[in-house]
Amino acid sequence: MPEIRKDPLIGRWVVFSPERLRRPMNASTMREPTPGDPESDPFSEGNESYTPDEVFAIRNEHSQPNKPGWQVRVVPNRFPALRVEGNLDKEAVGFYDRINGIGAHEVVIETPNAQQCLEDLKLTEVANVLKAYRARSHDLSQDKRFRYIIVFKNFGALAGASIYHSHSQIIALPITPITIKEKLVAARHYFLQKDRNIFEDILRNELKNNERLVFENAGFAAFCPFASRFPFEICIMPRQQKPHFAECDDHELFLLADAVRTVLRQLSEAVGKPDYNMIIHTAPIKRIDKPDMQTATFDYRWHVEILPRLTGIAGFEFGTGFHINTVLPEEAATILKEAKIL
Repeated sequence: MPEIRKDPLIGRWVVFSPERLRRPMNASTMREPTPGDPESDPFSEGNESYTPDEVFAIRNEHSQPNKPGWQVRVVPNRFPALRVEGNLDKEAVGFYDRINGIGAHEVVIETPNAQQCLEDLKLTEVANVLKAYRARSHDLSQDKRFRYIIVFKNFGALAGASIYHSHSQIIALPITPITIKEKLVAARHYFLQKDRNIFEDILRNELKNNERLVFENAGFAAFCPFASRFPFEICIMPRQQKPHFAECDDHELFLLADAVRTVLRQLSEAVGKPDYNMIIHTAPIKRIDKPDMQTATFDYRWHVEILPRLTGIAGFEFGTGFHINTVLPEEAATILKEAKIL
């Protein structure tokens, strides 16, 4: 059973999951994931028996669960960081705090074709991937043990991917991550001080300034943040105020698919298909026993971060929390906008 331990100094929680060492790639066998034999690829169409039974799928008409004929498929992770079964059992261990590693860990297989990346898919296919995120977020949020749901994608070995086949992950946590708590506190403080939403102010500034803007459509704007941590970092911000990603309707997801696919294509063309992490930052699950989170309806806005891994994180970053970025966001945005994509 995994467990979660709290650092009493800064309030950070750490997940201990030793069985993750059995994944296809770990610290002792680090290598770049490459296209494999379709017959041995656990995510390829026809190999549904290689994975646990699907918990959600978008399928062709008349196709059967756990059989070929799917477009997007969601399955439990074979090497989960957290386990669904069991109770939290919060307890003190001497001076320290711990809980059982209770949660959910799922894999979203984005396409039956191992040769396609997310940006290679048709617009409707990318939208289907986002619909899978939404459906699973809705379902997992019904479990009262969970406090936060994170959706993320690791592409390439530097970003933590162990399998080449295009996929992303969903993890339900029993605790709200400290990074999200910091954003919630900052957003609430800004709202109480100025009676304005900080995300809306950021978005208006980027649209007006236009120096760091990369892409926009009727529902979203993508820009390189003013204080980007990584070269060519991109934030995709919704124009409509919503704290939770799972509240998006089909039209919004279609517009988001347009934004995600476009900026990934720009990034690929501009800097040669880099490894990256893509993260959806949403508000914690609404709970009546967490009244301080209710202000998130007004002051927090869900958003997407795309973090290219063109440079490493080393001692300075770990020691200070600062990041050294070698490319100004204004320069990065110019390069991305000039990228010629189909």
